[in-house]
Amino acid sequence: MNYEEALKAGLEETGTDNEIIRLAVELYRCGQDNDLVKLLKAQRCGLVEEMHESQRKVDRIDYLIRRSKNI
Repeated sequence: MNYEEALKAGLEETGTDNEIIRLAVELYRCGQDNDLVKLLKAQRCGLVEEMHESQRKVDRIDYLIRRSKNI
């Protein structure tokens, strides 16, 4: 698998929007490595924020479980 295929497959695995995937592949093809890295970092940042939001939800459920045990 070449890098372009790996880039596309990797972004698809993360649920990245098709338009962002298209842009990433185009940046790669045009040799705009700095812009590609910026785009990938932005995608990563979004995924980390989703992870943190999920953790906040888990923490809230854990709190409710603890409170339920003390009723």
